[in-house]
Amino acid sequence: MTDDQKLELARTMFAAWDTMDWDAVTDLFADDGVLHSVMHEPLVGKEAVGERIALLGSKATSMKLIIKSLGVIDGRVFVERVDDFVFDGNHGQVPVVGIMSMADGKITKWVEYYDRPTLLAGMGITQDFGH
Repeated sequence: MTDDQKLELARTMFAAWDTMDWDAVTDLFADDGVLHSVMHEPLVGKEAVGERIALLGSKATSMKLIIKSLGVIDGRVFVERVDDFVFDGNHGQVPVVGIMSMADGKITKWVEYYDRPTLLAGMGITQDFGH
């Protein structure tokens, strides 16, 4: 994939999150794609990713990924953003850095770095039940 194609795929993914189209989010992953929020074990495979996304999506009533910077470095897409969301009636914002690897029009690996206590506070969760 060219750098422009990778950036377009990333923008398509962000738009799917913004419209809360969880099927589209899942579909943009390769069959053996990986989603790794660094405070958790990686989710491996489209099915595992889809299950986690569906669970999160079931309690979200608003989601907006506010993109601060986006670019390609060494073939991977880097994004700095702020996730603005309403989850289970609680409004939150969390700064995130994500790194995506892509091939054949799909995301093969998406690694996310964020402060977990900030995320949980925004979600209205007062106790971390593990990773």
